[in-house]
Amino acid sequence: QVQLVESGGGLVQAGGSLKLSCAASGRTFSSVVMAWFRQAPGKEREFVAVITRSGGWVYYGDSVKGRFTISRDNAKNVVYLQMKSLKPEDTAVYYCAGDPYYGGTSPPEYDYWGQGTQVTVSS
Repeated sequence: QVQLVESGGGLVQAGGSLKLSCAASGRTFSSVVMAWFRQAPGKEREFVAVITRSGGWVYYGDSVKGRFTISRDNAKNVVYLQMKSLKPEDTAVYYCAGDPYYGGTSPPEYDYWGQGTQVTVSS
């Protein structure tokens, strides 16, 4: 089992930046594929980014490509999401997720979830 706790959300103006953190505890963090998803009111949970166990490969959803950066620090058991050039449509609850096998881009592929952190981008 892995317990995940997100932090770093808040209110920011359009064009601004935020950095989210997700602290993990439990199972060896370096053995888990990590990802970020987001969910806006009335919408399905959307894939944002994924990072492999070593951090050597990352992949982004089309809507955030070029603006968001996922990274991890296995020594600190933390995964990050640096968000730049934020837009009002980035407003959502952001969740980190972990999977001990292959990960992927859809929520059912992940076993572990945090409680989420709210990001609100004002225009």
